[in-house]
This record gives sequence, C-alpha cells and structure tokens, in this order.
Amino acid sequence: MIIGILGGGQLGYMLALAGYPLGLHFRFLDPSPEAPVGRIAARVTVPFDDRKALEKFASGLELVTYEFENVPVESARFLEKFVPVLPTPVALEAAQDRLVEKQLFQKLGIATTEFVAPKVGEELDPLVKKLGYPVIIKTRRLGYDGKGQWILRNADGLALAKEELPKVPLILERFVPFTRELSILAARSRSGEIAIYPLVENYHREGILRLSLAPAHGVSEATQRTAEEAARSILEELKYVGVLAIELFEHDGQLVANEMAPRVHNSGHWTIEGAVTSQFENHLRAVTGLPLGSTEAIGCSAMINLIGELPNTRGVLQVANVHLHLYGKAARPGRKLGHVTVHAANPEGLAARIAELPASFRRPEFCLPEQTRTRVATPPANAVEL
Repeated sequence: MIIGILGGGQLGYMLALAGYPLGLHFRFLDPSPEAPVGRIAARVTVPFDDRKALEKFASGLELVTYEFENVPVESARFLEKFVPVLPTPVALEAAQDRLVEKQLFQKLGIATTEFVAPKVGEELDPLVKKLGYPVIIKTRRLGYDGKGQWILRNADGLALAKEELPKVPLILERFVPFTRELSILAARSRSGEIAIYPLVENYHREGILRLSLAPAHGVSEATQRTAEEAARSILEELKYVGVLAIELFEHDGQLVANEMAPRVHNSGHWTIEGAVTSQFENHLRAVTGLPLGSTEAIGCSAMINLIGELPNTRGVLQVANVHLHLYGKAARPGRKLGHVTVHAANPEGLAARIAELPASFRRPEFCLPEQTRTRVATPPANAVEL
C-alpha cells in the first residue's frame, strides 16, 4: 500500500518511520527541495497547487494525508477526484481560518475566549474597546509559532499596530490569563473508533514549543474528561479520520480552547517512546482503516525541542532512557532540528534524569521543569507586543 503525504517536513518523516514496520510505503509532495523526507522516501518537488503534478502524484496511491495544515484546500479537494483524502478537506478548511475554528468551537459548546472578526479595513477602536485590554490581534490564516500576532496592552499599542497590520482578514481575541498551556491529541479511524491520549503540558518561548511534559501533572479526572469531550465532539462533527490536536489554556481550573491542528502534532512526539502506540502509528492506523492502538502513557515523559542548533550526541545519549531524534535539516536560528525524549517511571525520576542532560540544556530557551515551576502566563514572544 502506497500512501501519499502532502508536506515533507519532520512530521512526514516520522510518519514514514512509523509506517514502514506496518508494511506501508510512501510518496511525498513538497515544494522545497530541502524537505527531509527525501532521504527516506520518494519525494515530488512541486508547488502544492500544480494540478497536473497533483494528478500524476495521485496515480497508484491508496490514499492521501498531510503533515502540514496550510496545504491549499483547493488542492486537497482536487485530489479527492482521484483518491481518498484523510482527514477530509472540510477539516483542513476549518483549521486554516481562526474565525471558522472559533465558530466551530462555539457551535459545539467548547469554551473559547471572547473574539470579534473585523472586516478588512474596518475601524478597530470600538472592537478593542468591546473586548478590553489586553487583546491579541491575529491574522486569520497562515499564522504559526507566534507569527502574525500583535499583543495590545493599551491605546498607544493599538495606534502603533494600525501602522503595520496587513490588509488581510484579522481576528481580535481577549487575552486569556492562563496558568498553563495544555494540549490533547485524539485519533478517529475510518470505522469511527476513537482513541485519546492523556493531556500534555506545554511550554513555549518566542512562540515556539520548547518542552512538553506527559502526562500533564496534577490533571483532575474532570479536566481530562472535559478535554476528551471536546476532542470527541470535533472528531464526530467533522467525520474526522486521523490524529487531531487541540491546544488549550487552563485558567482557574477551566479549559479554554485556543486552536486545533488537523495532523500529528509537535506536543505528541513524546508518544514515540512514552506511549503504547505513537501518534504517528495511530494516524496511519486511522487513515488505513486498521484498529487503533492503545494511547496509554508508559510512565512519564518530557519532550525537548532542539531549536536552531544541535547538542552533543554523545552527551545526550549517555543519559539513561533518553532518546535523540534528528530531522536531517540544516541549522538556522528558530528552526526545529530535532527533539530529545526523556523517560522515567515517575515525575521525580523524570526530573532527576533531565538534570543529567548536558549543561547546554540549562539555558532558559529549553524551559526545563525546574525553570518553569514559578512560570506565569505570558503571550507568545514572537508576537509583537505594543
């Protein structure tokens, strides 16, 4: 069975690695000649909207999925003429527009922050006044890792923002004074079977995920249940097939949905070593119609992203129960080059093992647990604060 994947980054790379033991084969399509999947699978290097290339790409495939949510919806719909596309383009479209996403949350009774969506060029002052400071302005489409965001603390900040806001659809959101950021990953198969992972605690710096702790510490059964109910409702509403990630804020013991990703997710990388079945294997099981695997966590895990530079391999691997994943990407500032997973039987053992990592991991950008115990809510640092 050959599966087509739109996008050739590290998520696709790890999907392929999870799929080969299942007897699956892969063909990727990505505009970049540097996409790392070229080392392990056939890669077609063309724009996502090249319809002749898409039709040729689809030939001989069992299905198409994606590891990148900004694939043009029109391209996904075009591919549906030739081969099943999972998750469906409907899910892709909902996740690409922050307004549509928020409206879906509201429709399903999932708590979200208060928001308004101005028309392009509409005067923002009365809308900001309605929400109250602080407020976050975001582009409705294409923002990621903190990009395309402006945090406004007062009227002076709004005046400055007006000078640089792009003439594109925007959404204004009341800032949530969260105590921590969480995410939940869930999979739904072609048969409608659903499997959900435990909540994960996430730490960001400069708008980029740096650290995930799984399962999240101190999560009540009620909080886990609330997150699972939100995931189930979205999966069912969209007739979703594959892995879905939902990013959440926890505030005063309550969950507020921020956004979702219709694909395997960075905060689920811990599942490769830390769960009975990884998110990557479960995504492939889901889209191919196989039974889903257990999502049970095995002990406790920490996933540390490697951003911009790589650590000394020997220094990392000399620590027990530590796993290094390198993506084969050229180093440059702000780029995700790999990740490290640390595993232990309990939180105390996990903290001790993390402390054994090389000294380079003590830098603040890694957001390691001992540096985050007194952490307070802050907006994404990549966002422009005005």
